[in-house]
Amino acid sequence: IDDQYRPGLARADATRHDLRLALEELVAGRPVTVAATKAAGCLIGRVRERVGAAGVTYCGEVSRLLHQHCIECHRDGEIAPFALTDYDEVIGWADALLEAIDDGRMPPWHANPRHGRFANARFMPEADRQVLRDWVAAGASYGNVEDLPELPERQSNWRLARDPDLVLPMRDRPFVVPAEGTVEYQYFVVDPGFRDDKWVTSAQVIPGNRSVVHHAIVFVRPPDGAAFRGVGWLTGYVPGQRAAMLPEGYGRRIPAGSRLVVQMHYTPNGREQEDLTKVGLLFGNETDITHEALTVIGLDQEFEIPPHAADFAVTAAPRWLPDDGDLLAVAPHMHLRGKSFQLSSRASGRETILLDVPRYDFNWQHVYEFAEPLPLDSIDRLEFTARFDNSRRNPVNPDPAQHVTWGDQTWEEMAVAFFEVAVPRGAAPASRPARRAPAEPPPRRTREAGAFVRRFFERFDHNRDGAVDESELPLSIRRFGFWELDEDGDGRLVPAEIENAVHRHGRFNPS
Repeated sequence: IDDQYRPGLARADATRHDLRLALEELVAGRPVTVAATKAAGCLIGRVRERVGAAGVTYCGEVSRLLHQHCIECHRDGEIAPFALTDYDEVIGWADALLEAIDDGRMPPWHANPRHGRFANARFMPEADRQVLRDWVAAGASYGNVEDLPELPERQSNWRLARDPDLVLPMRDRPFVVPAEGTVEYQYFVVDPGFRDDKWVTSAQVIPGNRSVVHHAIVFVRPPDGAAFRGVGWLTGYVPGQRAAMLPEGYGRRIPAGSRLVVQMHYTPNGREQEDLTKVGLLFGNETDITHEALTVIGLDQEFEIPPHAADFAVTAAPRWLPDDGDLLAVAPHMHLRGKSFQLSSRASGRETILLDVPRYDFNWQHVYEFAEPLPLDSIDRLEFTARFDNSRRNPVNPDPAQHVTWGDQTWEEMAVAFFEVAVPRGAAPASRPARRAPAEPPPRRTREAGAFVRRFFERFDHNRDGAVDESELPLSIRRFGFWELDEDGDGRLVPAEIENAVHRHGRFNPS
């Protein structure tokens, strides 16, 4: 009797053993600090006898609902811990199934339906839920086997519109993940050998060993001097995320001569393991591509969450937005203390909530694809608020007594949102802040920019040669912002480039 498990989550280890501590306190004659513990776990259903056709049946209605809403994950070989493809298995989970659905834990989707419409929403309509309730209440009858539909054909590991045009492993041999300890992010550089620009319409990462791969992200590293916008995001694998196709006529450009950088986050599981992750790409014809898709990032790296803070807010905005184009999707990212996320737009003085995630779940990191692309020229500003729970009430909190700052590992935190935007082919690379900036900065702003540039070089120009090489910067800046700052693509930042970035973004902050 401890705090290791709750419905929908599991800690690596218990942090408090209630029964053991109560017995120790009792034997020692001390007051029992926790005298009762609420039972936690899966609902225990009762075994039902198989009955014939009567009202709603498994063969008739229920199997079809499970095929539609559940077996994407709940079938042999998929991510769920049990299958829902066989009647004898389903009736054993019938009560727990209803509990998970009524609690909103399944199907996994975390956007508040009152704000925004999303093309990839996982919702079970109330009418379908009621069918399941009626079926269980009536005894979970089997029905007529002749009504049982064929099990949908299993999709291949590739969840793309077709098999990939190109499959690239992260390297030529597996990476060995140790049994224990912390594995720093690993980076593997892949040369796809592209002699011409390529337009990618969809991409997917398949982990070689899901038991130790927490996430994988593939970035495009363009050759020096290549015209390129965005953070270079190509695709990724994170818990709960589906592969997605871009709309017809849209593509991500990989300049000729580019390399792909595969970022791997491994979590040891107690036994030495091997992993060889791969990425699959679908290409479109250049003549068919009307819009270029790219990823813009918004983040704040300067926060510090105090110990025991139950509702700590961090606010940030995209670093820039194209003048013309559309917002296609947004992907929030926090770690174990992430509590909620909300994205708002401001236009003509009016604020609109575009996405509300009231219960952020680190285990299901969705990309929220808008049902209709949002025209960026109708939006004055985008801003998001990420909230964190560093209290003991957060059941997955690694240590509520810690001050928490930005970091790669899951016991640290991030406040990030990735914005998928699309611009017409050939559009000028002007950004929203640049469009609104005055022709000549006012004197006060020029002085502030100069002070920021001096602080930036004092902090990062370690060899004092008057330029900041990419290698002198923290990993987070190299990964998320270097290409945007490095205007001439020479791998070095000079004072003029930093001052220009300050005027473009309107922020005096190294992040």
